[in-house]
Amino acid sequence: MAFVVPSSYSRCYLSLQHPRISNRKQVDFGIATGSAFRQPCFKLSIFGGGKTLSKGTYAAISRIPLLGTIDLLDAFDDDYGGVVINPTSLPNTSNAFAASLQSSLSYWSKQGKRGVWLKIREDQADLVPVAIKAGFVYHHAEPGYVMLTFWLPDGPSVLPSTSLHQIGVGAFVMNDKNEVLVVKEGKCPSHCSGIWKIPTGFIDKFEDLFSGAIREVREETGIESCFLDVVAFRHAHKVSFDKSDILFICTLKPLSFDISIDESEIEAARWMPVDEFLSQPFHQEDEMFKAITDICIAGHQRCYAGLAAHQVMSKLDNRVAYLYTGNTREATGCVPDM
Repeated sequence: MAFVVPSSYSRCYLSLQHPRISNRKQVDFGIATGSAFRQPCFKLSIFGGGKTLSKGTYAAISRIPLLGTIDLLDAFDDDYGGVVINPTSLPNTSNAFAASLQSSLSYWSKQGKRGVWLKIREDQADLVPVAIKAGFVYHHAEPGYVMLTFWLPDGPSVLPSTSLHQIGVGAFVMNDKNEVLVVKEGKCPSHCSGIWKIPTGFIDKFEDLFSGAIREVREETGIESCFLDVVAFRHAHKVSFDKSDILFICTLKPLSFDISIDESEIEAARWMPVDEFLSQPFHQEDEMFKAITDICIAGHQRCYAGLAAHQVMSKLDNRVAYLYTGNTREATGCVPDM
């Protein structure tokens, strides 16, 4: 793994306003080309009367006497012994789809294939009951499509499950006057109504942690900021729709100071003296809230070193990513042996 460290390694070196996203091409079913799939297969027709089969994908087959015509669904091989059906080539009618699906499952089973991935787009939603009747199970859904899977071998499926976590960010922003940027949410559960808290929210698809924190602060308060570090994260389960939740707490440096709230989400926002912020009854009574705030203040006072973001490139998948690490020298004064 090759590290690409920013040229200026200051406390506020990372002030990106937009996430950096890899430009890798994506296959239509939502998985990166080259990571788990090979070239697409071709439609395979089997003719009766002992005629030679047309070009196949998984094996060269010829001179097999079969009766009738069987159209196999177009599919991609994956690197784990399974196949991914091409979602753009599904038959238009339920009857044709059912016949091709059964033929394909039988063929892939004889070929020793394992998992089958089937993406059905919204405009062909009438095919979903056909797939369910054939034995497919729901895997996940996104706007515009649903993904289903089928496990061919005997025994329990070992296909990876869908996303199990939702990712959120909390942004601790403190100015030079020892004032914390806080918000009072307009729509929230009754137990947190009226509480002044730091800006929080979920990160968007393909968004980096630091970009999500910067965006949430801007959207809720109008304050521009730059990322400093990740100081903590909270891991909880069954938070929303039985999903687990990870909340990353980030410290940010303000670049502007005039507040302009998003009235659709936020009731109020202000710069609050840190002593007033800490004196809130909720802060005193809630162990999690108090621990997070104490760590953020310690980080602001340079008594605690969090994790900074470093852009890296991995040869394993040729992706650009961000690695969040601590600074050994800053945290301990020690220089590691090289």
